[in-house]
Amino acid sequence: MRVLHLCLSCFYIDKYSYQENMLPKYHKLLGYDVAIIASLVSFDENGEQMTLSESGEYINEYGIPVTRLAYKTKNRLSRLLRHYEGTLREIEEYNPDIMFVHGIQFIDVRQIIKYKRKHPATKIYIDNHSDFSNSALNWISKNIQHKILWRYYAHKVSSSVEKFYGVLPARVDFLADMYGLPRDKIELLVMGADDELVATAKSAEVRKSIREKYGINEDDFLIMTGGKIDSAKKQTLLLMEAVKGIEKQNVKLIVFGSVIDNLKTEIQTLSDGDRIQYIGWIQSNDAYAYFAAADLVVFPGRHSVFWEQVAGLGVPMIVKHWEGTTHVDVGGNCDFLYEDSVVEIQNKIQALINNPVRYEEMKRVAETKGMDMFSYRAIAEKSLS
Repeated sequence: MRVLHLCLSCFYIDKYSYQENMLPKYHKLLGYDVAIIASLVSFDENGEQMTLSESGEYINEYGIPVTRLAYKTKNRLSRLLRHYEGTLREIEEYNPDIMFVHGIQFIDVRQIIKYKRKHPATKIYIDNHSDFSNSALNWISKNIQHKILWRYYAHKVSSSVEKFYGVLPARVDFLADMYGLPRDKIELLVMGADDELVATAKSAEVRKSIREKYGINEDDFLIMTGGKIDSAKKQTLLLMEAVKGIEKQNVKLIVFGSVIDNLKTEIQTLSDGDRIQYIGWIQSNDAYAYFAAADLVVFPGRHSVFWEQVAGLGVPMIVKHWEGTTHVDVGGNCDFLYEDSVVEIQNKIQALINNPVRYEEMKRVAETKGMDMFSYRAIAEKSLS
């Protein structure tokens, strides 16, 4: 059974742990013959978005062939519409039994429709990574791009599709409310954690190594947070202040991720090199080991894929409450923040530190339920069912 992943709506980044990386990996491990067709959009060595200079083919780190497509023309419109050179030709060359399309927001959805007409037995699944926190943020984007352009193509392809997936509850709603797709054809397909990296990260040796590297004792209560720190995620600074104000000296915080220039001074000021450490950018796959070394992970800002990874690692969390992202709570593995407040963050952390019974119950739920629900092997199995 041949499965083709199309990553043409947005980026595809080698050696990362995004859903576009994990589903192909686990489809291959489940025994499928897998290939990827992707755009030229990727990340540079600092985790910043960039565009590769050339199209071409190669084999990725999982032994999966990847074909990068150039835009149809060099003008801005091709890039805006995501119109590529040779999309249908490449699909026909692979001749898939199943197509898994990552994102619906690209004009070459037309080529998927053409292929389906020629090969009606092919099954097509399309997911959605857009919601009102990352898309439709201005009038033109909302009312022209999404309500007219992408809605049109969503409806045009709908009869060819087995299922549409939203990767967050908010993204399920976006498919129904913004594009008017039928609810009975939309399901939640959560993002998750790489089972192989989870197994490695959960070892006692990895936990000890990470903690020793940063001078964290086994009896210290280690809090971890990670991700880009920018104007939309300044709440990391509040977390640093909150931990600084906790009197118990064995409560430590490690922060990793890239920081925009105008916040670097504040980050450095709040880092004391002992209880609060900012350690810079780390590789995506290394984040598993860092999160697994923590007793608690706190995400005080906007949602990122790290939320699901931590849930899949079975580590207790405190996260910002966002409508449509509360699926990471599987019955008590996490608590929510409702304000951008140093006091609230501090109170939530202290409530767990001062109540070991509650913390242990949180940890039990995280390990028994979170690790099952957010396993990418399980998610990959569900995605083609």
